[in-house]
Amino acid sequence: MEAPEEKKLVSDDEVSEDDSSESGSVDSAAEDMFMDGMDPVLDADCSSSEPSDCGISDEDWVPEATAVKRKRSLSFFDNGSPAKNSSTSKFSSRPPATKIPKTPPSTKSARPVGKDRGSKSTRTPATASSEERWHDESEVDIEPPQPIFRPSRTPGPQLSATSSYTPLELFQLFFSTSVLKTIIKNTNAYGAKSMEGNPRPWHDISMQDMYSYLALVIYMGITKVCAVTDFWKRSPLYSLPLPTSVMSCRRFMAISHTLHLSDPDVDTENEGKRGTADFDRLCKIKPLYLQIVEACKAQFHPAQNIAVDERMVASKARCGLKQHMKNKPTKWGYKLFVLADSRCGYTWNFFVYEGKSPVENGKGLSYESVMALIDEKVLGTGYKLFVDNFYTSPMLFKDLLQKKVWACGTVRHNRAGVPRALTNDFPRKAPRGSLRWLRDNELLFVKWKDAREVMMCTTFHKAYKGDTVQRRMKGDDKRWKYTDVPIPAVVKDYNKNMGGVDLSDALIKYYNVLHRTRKWYKTFFYHFVDIAVVNAFILHRDLARTKGTRPFTQKAFRETLILALADIGSESTATLDPPPLLRLVPPTDLSTPQTTVRLVDGSAGSATRRLQSYVCPVMHHCALWQRGTVSMSGMTKTVCRTVNTTTGFNTTTAIYAWFYVCS
Repeated sequence: MEAPEEKKLVSDDEVSEDDSSESGSVDSAAEDMFMDGMDPVLDADCSSSEPSDCGISDEDWVPEATAVKRKRSLSFFDNGSPAKNSSTSKFSSRPPATKIPKTPPSTKSARPVGKDRGSKSTRTPATASSEERWHDESEVDIEPPQPIFRPSRTPGPQLSATSSYTPLELFQLFFSTSVLKTIIKNTNAYGAKSMEGNPRPWHDISMQDMYSYLALVIYMGITKVCAVTDFWKRSPLYSLPLPTSVMSCRRFMAISHTLHLSDPDVDTENEGKRGTADFDRLCKIKPLYLQIVEACKAQFHPAQNIAVDERMVASKARCGLKQHMKNKPTKWGYKLFVLADSRCGYTWNFFVYEGKSPVENGKGLSYESVMALIDEKVLGTGYKLFVDNFYTSPMLFKDLLQKKVWACGTVRHNRAGVPRALTNDFPRKAPRGSLRWLRDNELLFVKWKDAREVMMCTTFHKAYKGDTVQRRMKGDDKRWKYTDVPIPAVVKDYNKNMGGVDLSDALIKYYNVLHRTRKWYKTFFYHFVDIAVVNAFILHRDLARTKGTRPFTQKAFRETLILALADIGSESTATLDPPPLLRLVPPTDLSTPQTTVRLVDGSAGSATRRLQSYVCPVMHHCALWQRGTVSMSGMTKTVCRTVNTTTGFNTTTAIYAWFYVCS
């Protein structure tokens, strides 16, 4: 809870937006474990004083070897922890498993210390029977039956492969007209409500205004400046003509301040439920949030290999939804659980983490997250899921098999259900490439020694198929050289297919549109725009490859989308009239420099001017010099800047260039 003095510094509007009084702060040991990337339910603490915490049954429990140590242990529980005193402790109520004679005081205990203490323990966990032992690569494993892939739809874009789609049309699959109408309606309602009593009235925004606003938001992801207002500066250091021609700075800032995704009346009703089970922490993003998720599922179907991982949306706003992950590159922000296609990084499904749930099913957050993202009725069966050690557990993998979804991932040694057999385990200094495996019915556990030991769990791999990988190692002659070392098939598949969410994150971060804001729901709005642009780009790239044509790069895709959005924006939002759009008629010979180029203006007729143009025969890129004059409708104007160039892909494709023309 924050101090009362700090709450006085926050305005009434900000207090209603602030969820810091909820369960966002770390107030329990379970949440502390989650912040460290651990699952409180599935990650057992084997250093606990309770033997049951490590999976040790009553029959396997052995009392301390000496009476002195037993007395010290009991006094610790009596004084240090009132809940574990001598009258209620599980240790005092258990009958001893074996009767061990007391050691004379003069004789030192033979119990090992230091690093050998855990490795030479005589206690055997309950999860490892006396028959369990690790096998090496020389022992043959039985290959399990491979999954039969039966998706509910054809994998890939759910669009016509013979039709052509512009970047604007692909973007509108996610930000449709109905979605924008909802945002416009709620923004106008919130703007009128917030401007009550203000001498300057609120002017409603239109559909064209929203398209212009989106054009500038995406444009600001490509062009970076220190402050948003710098885009409208007329200083020679900036002189960016696009923002001024699309929308005025005052109008852009007004829309940014009043942008609202939900109905203000619904927000007021939801605020009255704060502190109850009916309170919805995501109420202010629900309209856009649900529609974006449905659009992501509808427009694409993932291939057989999929991945689940978490994503951090950077923010340091005062909000209870904010999480701190000290081991992540983005340490502060909002946490999303994402299911993505492993091949292309398409974000197919995701949900926002709201904090610790008041209702627990006893299976842990990692289990619940995967089960919430996997919908076999929509996906189909025969999928191969790749997860990291936060999610992997024997219980999860067995339940996924019931849904006919196979899984693979790294696993933690202390995870509940993981075998702890010691027979034939790795020696203290195992060589690089050493391998151990253990099969538990449909589950296969594999240990592999690379630079360090890694443990995997899978339901569709064989322990070892004879694969090797090159590693740089020092030989007997003390010289470094590349050596082939054995590698399990599960490790190779994991390295190849686990990066689906990471690929999606990388595509977003190249040109992310995230702006600094105090309102948490606006951060999600910018992130949803990023998801829509990246998913639209992936659709464009897959469709182009299906047709055998060369796709846009993401930068060229965003540039084309920005110009298309700005073109349908209203003229009332700009401080000046938008310049005429001039189309460059391609010359007949694209391999030689051109000295005369004919420019065509759709409204004012044709205009001829002399300038030097050169088309590269390799990249087919049209390079234009900026100086010169254009004679149009009896007036002479100066071409001051080339705004954008969209190149063709072959000699038969028209090449377009846009110019801003001013007096």
